[in-house]
Parts: sequence; structure tokens; C-alpha cells
Amino acid sequence: MKKHNSSPNALCRLLGVRHPIVQAGMVWCTGWELVAAVGKSGGLGTLGAGSMYPEELRAEINQLKSVWKGPFAVNVPLLYPDVEAHMETIREEQVPVVFTSAGSPKKWTSYLKDTGATVIHVVSSAAFAQKAEDAGVDAVVAEGFEAGGHNGREETTTMCLVPEVVDAVSVPVIAAGGLHDARSMLAALALGASGVQMGSRFVMTRENPAHAAFKQRIADAQAGETRLMLKDVTPVRLLRGPDGSFFDQVSQAEEEGADVQALRALLGRGRAKKGMREGDLLEGELEIGQVSALLDDLPGAGELVERIVQDFKAFKTRDMAQGFFWEGLA
Repeated sequence: MKKHNSSPNALCRLLGVRHPIVQAGMVWCTGWELVAAVGKSGGLGTLGAGSMYPEELRAEINQLKSVWKGPFAVNVPLLYPDVEAHMETIREEQVPVVFTSAGSPKKWTSYLKDTGATVIHVVSSAAFAQKAEDAGVDAVVAEGFEAGGHNGREETTTMCLVPEVVDAVSVPVIAAGGLHDARSMLAALALGASGVQMGSRFVMTRENPAHAAFKQRIADAQAGETRLMLKDVTPVRLLRGPDGSFFDQVSQAEEEGADVQALRALLGRGRAKKGMREGDLLEGELEIGQVSALLDDLPGAGELVERIVQDFKAFKTRDMAQGFFWEGLA
């Protein structure tokens, strides 16, 4: 077991924020308005580059900088075709924090750190976390099976994954997957995490650019209506749509033993944009976490961060969080 730096204070200093709350960089569900609102409230907002062309990412960064002078992040899935152009944009725009995911961080970590960026890699196992630390990252995100979007094949839940990663590395660990409020943040810190990353919860905010129909479907979601699918192609957690939806098509194909080629043909292109940004609940991918069953309101992003912070403070008065407080929430 490595000596782990579990102090949320240390993570806040690393990121330059007041609160160890990170808004995840999700495809089709991030934009400069959301990132600015999170940043102004003391958290770290993240642009999801995976659904942006290089010129779109640059435009989003410039829009963000025009309204917010503080720290922000960009998430880059390393398997995406425009990764080299995105990295060049990140270097030229001097992005302060970069999250990498969906690939090995070995190639790009030193490049990003040479630009002055703080580099954090998203992992789904302790073994991947150790490799990321060996590659020189400043922190890791331990993302459990509950999370929305693309997920690890290991299917390790957040409750099990976070302490495994905490015990395996010495860099700060940010917990993700099923985290949405002060209670879940408290649990993550109790497991040894230095902070939390929330994706699905920030989809359900007013500044999020996701389509209103997608948000309404999330608000209506019941327990058990998400499933990790397409594990033989690219694992992704999807929310059930109406009868005959893409969700049902994939479910039927997998039950019938469809091979990888058939699943790829069914997936096609543009499904995520169609579902999450354009609101096509029938033919689009509806990527969201298991926690969707608990999300039925639509606060402002800044209001959400403040609510989490205030609720977390309340635990202190109930003697439920001794030893888990940091500067900014004391």
C-alpha cells in the first residue's frame, strides 16, 4: 500500500479551486456557460473535447476566457481522431488543467506537463491508476461502474474502486460514478478520495447544453433503467428510451448474439449527438449514470455547487464528518 495524499486541501491547491468538486467533461453535455458557472462557484468546470472539432474547442475556450479568468479544465479522450489537434489547441490556449481518458496517458502526459498543465487521468482499475501514476500524472479519477457514458469493462463499483485506487497510488484520487450530492461526496472522502467528479448531476443543470427532451427523460427515469451496453465494442451506460428505441435495438442484438461487426454497424455514427444534444430519444444514445433515478430538479450549476457545499457543512454540525473538512468548507 502506498502512502496516499488524501487531503482535499491538497487537491484544491493543485486545481486552484475552493471546493474539491469537479464537473465532468462529458461529450455533447458541456459548454463554456456551464464551465464558467461551476468555476465562479468555486468548483472546477470542464469542457468535453470528445464531441468537438478542434476549431469548436478553441472557440469554446475563448468564450469561456471572456467571462471567467479562473481555472478550468478540458477533457480529451485519447482514442478520438482529433487528439493531436486538440493537444495543440490546449498548448496554444494554455489550458491549466487537462483530464485524459479512454487510452494510455503515457504519450501525452509529459507533453501536457511541459505546457504547464496539471494532468489528471480517468481510470477504471487500480492497475490502470498505477500505470497513470508511472506516466507522471498529477492525480487520477477513479470512475466506478455506476457512471454514465463510456465506462470500464471491469464493472467495478465506486464503493470498491475508490479504496482500491487510493491504496495503489500516492497521487490524489478523485472519485466518480454515482456521486451527486453532499452525502455521496462524504462517502467518497471517507473512502480516501481527495475530491469528487460529477457528470450526470451537472447534465441536469440549467446551463448544460443538453436537449430539454433528454433532461426530461432523465427527470422521469426510474431505478434500473440504465444499463452498460456494447461492451464488445465500446462500453457505454445508456438510459432506456421509448419502445423500439436504440436502447431496445442494442439489447435485442446482444441477446441474439450479434458479433462486433454487427454491433458497430448498429451503432453507426452520430448517435450520441442525436440523443443528448438534439433530443431524439428514439434513435439517439442517451448516455447517463445510474444516479439518473435520483435526479428530478434543474438548478443552476452555481446553485448546485453551493447547495452541495452547504449540505456538506451541515454534516459537521451532526458530528458525521470529523476529519473530512478543508479550507473553503470549514
